[in-house]
Amino acid sequence: MPFFFGLLIGPVAFYIRRHIDETPEFLAAQTTQRPLADTFTHQKERLTLAIGAVVVGTVATYLILYMPTYAVKQLGIPASAAFSATIATGITQMIGAPIFGHWSDRIGRTGIMIGAATLFLLLAYPAFAVLAAHPRFGVLIGMQLFLGTIVSAYFGALPALLTELFPTQTRTTGMSLGYNIAATVFGGFAPFIVTWLIGATGSPLAPSFYLTAAAAASIVALLRARRLGLR
Repeated sequence: MPFFFGLLIGPVAFYIRRHIDETPEFLAAQTTQRPLADTFTHQKERLTLAIGAVVVGTVATYLILYMPTYAVKQLGIPASAAFSATIATGITQMIGAPIFGHWSDRIGRTGIMIGAATLFLLLAYPAFAVLAAHPRFGVLIGMQLFLGTIVSAYFGALPALLTELFPTQTRTTGMSLGYNIAATVFGGFAPFIVTWLIGATGSPLAPSFYLTAAAAASIVALLRARRLGLR
């Protein structure tokens, strides 16, 4: 079903792309015939920062998707309850992301994102500890709504920050590389890494270890982005 609805959106996206005007900044910029090579040659630091900025958002997102499996196998929560909590989290993100995105236009991207990443850093372990100690549906949905709200704040501001990281000539290439490398390496392997951590440590709190490390990496990237002048 998700792929079916995605297919329906395709013609709308094509129409918008054909009829929307390019920005004056894009029209005035010099084009490059080698955007991929130029990104790796001249924008290495900014590409690294883009990957770092995406890390905690994609790890948190994949952890939310992994939560039903975790809740059923590690905590013994019924599958129907676990999936209901994940659906509620998705609705929270759908509503919250545009709100935080609008807010980031007013006060800046990095402040919101550093704040969200800091909450992950400080509260991931306590949140999983509470859930492990009280494995009930109410606690699970409360934790997932908490995660979903922070992810909404982070992803609401992230696209604009990625746009501002790169010059016009390599913007699309830089954004695509930064996001997809982070999503593939750190997000796509998140369920595998978390499962391995649980087996290696014997702790049901292991998912919080990975999320905490991801948050620390993203905070470092965002602080560096601030020093480059991004707000």
